Amino acid sequence: MDVLFVNPDSSKQAYQDLAKNYSAIEPPTWSLLLAESCRSKGYSVGILDCDAERLTIPKALTRIDDCKPKLICFVVYGQNPNSGTTSMIGAISLAESIKEHNSEYTIAFVGSHTSALPMQVLSYNCVDIVLLNEGVYALHNLLKSNLKSDLANIKGIGYKKKGPGSFQTPHLNKPEIVVPQSRMDNDLPGYAWDLLPFEKEPLDLYRAHFWHADFDYGKRTPFAAIYTSLGCSFGCDFCMINIINRNNNDDGISAADSRGMRFWSPDWVMREMEKLSNLGVETLRLSDEMFFLNKKFYEPILQGIVDRGFKFNMWAYSRIDSVRKDYLDLFKKAGVNWLALGVEAGNQNVRQEVSKGSFKEVNIRDVSKTIQNSDINIISNYIFGFPEDTFDTMQETLDLALELNTEMANMYPCQALPGSPMYQKALQNNWKLPDSYEGYAFLSYESEPLPTKYLSSAEVLKFRDDAWNQYFTNPNYLNLVENKFGFQQRKNIEDMAKIKLKRKLLGD
Repeated sequence: MDVLFVNPDSSKQAYQDLAKNYSAIEPPTWSLLLAESCRSKGYSVGILDCDAERLTIPKALTRIDDCKPKLICFVVYGQNPNSGTTSMIGAISLAESIKEHNSEYTIAFVGSHTSALPMQVLSYNCVDIVLLNEGVYALHNLLKSNLKSDLANIKGIGYKKKGPGSFQTPHLNKPEIVVPQSRMDNDLPGYAWDLLPFEKEPLDLYRAHFWHADFDYGKRTPFAAIYTSLGCSFGCDFCMINIINRNNNDDGISAADSRGMRFWSPDWVMREMEKLSNLGVETLRLSDEMFFLNKKFYEPILQGIVDRGFKFNMWAYSRIDSVRKDYLDLFKKAGVNWLALGVEAGNQNVRQEVSKGSFKEVNIRDVSKTIQNSDINIISNYIFGFPEDTFDTMQETLDLALELNTEMANMYPCQALPGSPMYQKALQNNWKLPDSYEGYAFLSYESEPLPTKYLSSAEVLKFRDDAWNQYFTNPNYLNLVENKFGFQQRKNIEDMAKIKLKRKLLGD
């Protein structure tokens, strides 16, 4: 095999006991895209999804030996903003075991954390090569090479040069471009769905977010997630999404320096959706960072879904200031039953500070009401512990969440994620950062959010955990769930709320 793409398993450390039944297991999007791209160029490829199969390291090593790959490529990436960093937990552990097992294997890393901190990742003894940005063209050229003497000629990679005394020094080559808009359908021609593991039927090892399935365990599989576009037009301080577009090796580069969006054609999207429909998938995530943004792109996709009669239950992201009332009926008709809104903070000044003033002044309450009047459920995303946050402003955020009482709420402690502008600010201002990958995981035992100007990391984390508990045990919320989804679904949430996260910062 020319290349084996590995999706590591970090679920136990990242989600604690929630990993057993509640956290989603998403198809490895970039492994699928890269595998299909390389396969279209004639290379033999495979995917080892340690996360979906919950593979132990010994079992993973056996599977790798069976494939005999010339190149092992760890695709350390996920749909959650922090996943590229938290997935390094399992990635480094497995990569080290591979090298101990057989030092002749060549190991490459690609993904958002790698793009953010390529020299740091390359410094590990178990990592031979790093690919910057999405790595499509660098990977194609890497597979043409002998993986040794001609590495110096491949743009968009980092490798180790041998110096005096055979001492190896990390080195980055000149950057490579990302796939341009004009080549999206050609050079990223689809998803290699057939390479994914399954138990009885395709995609049955993957499970949707609990709420996406209306809090019903039976609706969570089979599950898939796809992009119709890549990237985001905005440069919020707390976000590192666009670091995957990086084409500049200079120090101090953040996601805000490579913002922008690229789109596949509606025909490409319809082909992929038809494949998934034929595989029996009904629960589908639209993973675009900003799907509900430009009608030029989302309207033909939604209309195509309606015209073809696909019966997907979907969710998508939207900014609170990009929701267009006149398109909500089309969203609903196409099967978009959930919209995720980045509310972020209840205090307008706090929100404007971290979003670079890009948020338009809108009435969040009116937007939420408009969406719910269209029979679309809302996932509201909130972040506690922005640099300007105090107890009072965090309480404003919680009060807003309780008032809106949306069908789902995600509550995050603020992290300076590698690749984000906030990470660069943290370095410049000597703000305390986690000393482990687990520390960047929102739900992990070692989670260590940023301190604010007025609050410690522990105070932020405690407030977030208490806020989550208050929301999901709130009678108003539980009554909403029971009325919309049923009594059993309410009980499922009550059972979930009984799982208490342990936190090192809080003395557990």
